[in-house]
Amino acid sequence: MKSITLPGTLDSLDALAEFVHGAAAEAGFEKKAAYRLHLAVDEVATNTITHAYAEQGIEGQLYLAAEIDPAALRIHLEDTGPAYDPTQREAPADLDLPLEERGVGGLGLFLAKRNVDGFLYERRGDRNRVTFVLNRPKPAA
Repeated sequence: MKSITLPGTLDSLDALAEFVHGAAAEAGFEKKAAYRLHLAVDEVATNTITHAYAEQGIEGQLYLAAEIDPAALRIHLEDTGPAYDPTQREAPADLDLPLEERGVGGLGLFLAKRNVDGFLYERRGDRNRVTFVLNRPKPAA
């Protein structure tokens, strides 16, 4: 399992992208799937940096790990912010309304969940852990 620890700042998002794309390439994913995974991880990391760290006036780290097995690629993103379970966040109720009539917020997390095959949350000690799962393509027979 590969891992990296980054400062919980927006300046870390380029290194995060590099890590996610590298893991996706190593797992054999095409660029389109790697990009979808990157968008999902980036959304949650940006929310963590903005809401769990900056708005709370605390400094923190982002802990990323990539786990590849024959069935899937899993990216684990951990932070030490206040407990927050993004799986409990409902999809915005106003998705059918024109853009100018929609409320602010919630869409990024909704799209992050839709871009991956699995989106899991657990609290481990003092850390939030979100796991993003992309199922690996079956080898051609």
